[in-house]
Amino acid sequence: MENELHALECKLGQLIQACGQLRAENHQLRQDLAQALSLNRLCNDQLSQALSDHQLCNEQLTQAIVGHQLCQDKIDSAKLRLEKLLSSLPDALS
Repeated sequence: MENELHALECKLGQLIQACGQLRAENHQLRQDLAQALSLNRLCNDQLSQALSDHQLCNEQLTQAIVGHQLCQDKIDSAKLRLEKLLSSLPDALS
């Protein structure tokens, strides 16, 4: 009977030790998870800011393209008027 009690005490000691190790591991895993979640939030914030910056750049680029096209249209119009004026000059000089 004493041998059985001793074996039971040993097993109980092992169980208590394993429980302590599991608690410590669980605590570390919780800390790791909290750190990972914090880093994830930071990355999401940075990604959100980058997407916002990208959208702003796209809008500015679109405006620049439209502005360029307007300038090009004005240049083409002025060129046509100048060509028309130049073509009428020899007639006026004669």
